[in-house]
Amino acid sequence: MSDNDGKKTLGLGGSRPSNVKQSFSHGRTKNVVVETKRKRVVVPKPGAATKAAGISASPVTGDPSKRPAGISDAELERRMKALAMAKARESEEAAKREAEERERAEERERRRAEVEAKEREDREREERARQKAEEEERKRVKSEEAARRAAAQTPTPGEEDRTAPRPLSAPRKPDRERSDARDKVVKVKPGREDDGRRAGKLTLNQALSGGEGGRQRSMASMKRKQERARQKAMGGAQEREKVVRDVQVPEAITVGELANRMAERVADVVKWLMQNGIMATQNQTIDADTAQLLVEEFGHKVVRVSDADVEDVIDSVDDRPEDMQSRPPIITVMGHVDHGKTSLLDAIRKTKVVSGEAGGITQHIGAYQVESENGSVLTFLDTPGHAAFTSMRARGAQVTDIVILVVAADDAVMPQTVEAINHAKAAKVPMIIAINKCDKPSANPDKVRTDLLMHEVVVEKMGGDVQDVEVSAVTGKGLDTLLEAIALQAEILELTANPERAAMGAVIEAQLDVGRGPVATVLVQHGTLKQGDIFVVGEQWGKVRALVDDKGDRVKEAGPSVPVEVLGLNGTPEAGDVLNVVETEAQAREIATYRENLAKEKRAALGAATTLEQLMAKAKEDANVAELPIVVKADVQGSAEAIVQAMEKIGNDEVRVRVLHYGVGAITESDIGLAEASGAPVIGFNVRANASARNSANQKGVEVRYYSVIYDLVDDVKKAASGLLSAEIRERFIGYATIKEVFKVSNVGKVAGCLVTEGVARRSAGVRLLRDDVVIHEGTLKTLKRFKDEVAEVQSGQECGMAFEAYDDVRPADVIEIFEREEVERTL
Repeated sequence: MSDNDGKKTLGLGGSRPSNVKQSFSHGRTKNVVVETKRKRVVVPKPGAATKAAGISASPVTGDPSKRPAGISDAELERRMKALAMAKARESEEAAKREAEERERAEERERRRAEVEAKEREDREREERARQKAEEEERKRVKSEEAARRAAAQTPTPGEEDRTAPRPLSAPRKPDRERSDARDKVVKVKPGREDDGRRAGKLTLNQALSGGEGGRQRSMASMKRKQERARQKAMGGAQEREKVVRDVQVPEAITVGELANRMAERVADVVKWLMQNGIMATQNQTIDADTAQLLVEEFGHKVVRVSDADVEDVIDSVDDRPEDMQSRPPIITVMGHVDHGKTSLLDAIRKTKVVSGEAGGITQHIGAYQVESENGSVLTFLDTPGHAAFTSMRARGAQVTDIVILVVAADDAVMPQTVEAINHAKAAKVPMIIAINKCDKPSANPDKVRTDLLMHEVVVEKMGGDVQDVEVSAVTGKGLDTLLEAIALQAEILELTANPERAAMGAVIEAQLDVGRGPVATVLVQHGTLKQGDIFVVGEQWGKVRALVDDKGDRVKEAGPSVPVEVLGLNGTPEAGDVLNVVETEAQAREIATYRENLAKEKRAALGAATTLEQLMAKAKEDANVAELPIVVKADVQGSAEAIVQAMEKIGNDEVRVRVLHYGVGAITESDIGLAEASGAPVIGFNVRANASARNSANQKGVEVRYYSVIYDLVDDVKKAASGLLSAEIRERFIGYATIKEVFKVSNVGKVAGCLVTEGVARRSAGVRLLRDDVVIHEGTLKTLKRFKDEVAEVQSGQECGMAFEAYDDVRPADVIEIFEREEVERTL
């Protein structure tokens, strides 16, 4: 580094001023003394403080008049003060750190001394306790030894023969054997008896030291020892008798599991397989035929079972007549939409369910219990009347005892009324006709009775056996008569059930509740469902965590014909599944897993093409059909099922709606991800998207639509699917012209002189050339002239000149057909 560089580093120019002195120590700068007008400042040797201040510690030399930066004496003094203050601050912080370090070291030493003192006290206390225990043990052993000697000196009556003097002819024991016997008495450890067992209680010191005490031999060990001694005395070990077992062999089983069922060594089983050319380890699976050969080879009996045998644990109990008790009837209310089913049920229950329904129509199946004035209990099922809810009405008819068919007196028999009649006939349950809205001026009950005759329903007033009651949900007219008719019909049916058996019921509705998880509305048909029961329902299983009745109160159990909400499922079941109570969790899980795998196989078989021709035909069909993919989330399982069935009916040979996924519960982020990948909208029926799903939908541009009325949903999807249809092209004839003469025009070609005979000729329209009523050419006009002017159209009865685009073969007497094409939107 040059002198000038050092000068520039300090920020001082040229030569060193006269008031700056420099001292040297062995060729290195020791410190710099700066004398100013105010005070004398000592600059420390180069270090961290000087570097922190931004000043190099190189010698200050040069002439002040040649300084390029123009640093004054005051500035230099200020910088020197900053250096001194930084140095002082560093020394203070170092002293403070040293003091803190000393305090921490002293604290560690003090804690270590305390711990060592405590450990020393514990060791001394344990040593004293051990010595005391040993002393007590020695005293006890001595007292026991004295007691044994005293007992040995006073023989019992049974031992007189053994203590009698040995005959002279009997041989004496060898000296070595007698000395060993003496050693056995002498060498007994403290705290142990002479047979090797521990005497007295096991203390903590004995357990920790490991030198005293011992493990007591089990009864099985003693028996094995005696058996070995007996076999040895009889001249060698005898081979045990083979135990023949009944071995259950399923369709596939692992080698290790099969060896375990036969109670054979896995190595022997693997060896037999290898000898027969099957290289399998204990974790590999073998088929049922191989397993059968192996079991028979080892001398056991084979019991072939299938996967479906897991459902055998569900008991099909034959109820004894003495166990049967009367149960409430199950009544399903059915009929066409807006005929007053829910209003009639509200009038009976004295509630207002219909006021809270979206669109004023029922879209869920509901279960209620009503107690009549005479004390009898009735269970009602309210079904939707909309065309989309066919499956719900079918489920209601399957679990019911009596069907009340509600028909509006001012509307007569409608399509869903006919469907309800067919469901009731298929389920073979009696019907009661409730002719509702009899309070209206336009009511005509006789027309309803006459219309029912067309569907083979003959009411009592018409000489038949079906009861009919005229009612009004608004005024309450005929409700007592309707309840009497239900009671009479239930008495004729003699409904009984066994409440003491394992419960069995049908899932009326299922939903995914945010706070409670999967919830199923179950109508118990047999037995009693109790809190804590383990059950399997369809592909799901669970343990009854809580039971809630139709009024929202928690109950401990539910008997036959009682509808309850069941909490505690591991997933949402399908509406219509059967609930069965089983004994153990393992059985329930095994049955649910088997049913789930079976359903997957069925779905795979339905979706898979079996032959190459079917595969090609399906691919060709899919290529020609436009699809509208959607994702459906609903509040309950029955509504989701109804929506999917309604979507399947939308479409034709050119367009169809494909439901990518449907389920119950709120719209989640995974639903948005699936919709984005497929370009599908998400439809929420009485559910909403959670916060993360809303944000994700906004970011990814996925459309989410909410509906509360099913026919609005169906109409909107139908409109969206109609948009995928290709527009229909229709031709509209606007005129005809006859060619009178053909002229050749330079740069144009042949021009036909025409007379418009009908309609109008337009320049933008399409044309066809007809010769002897045969289409010769179809195309567009290159030019359309009236005299010498190019015109847009020529009216009927006027002459004009026409030239075809890229076609010249025109002749006199040919006819030109003029038409326009228009696109017509198609709808489903």
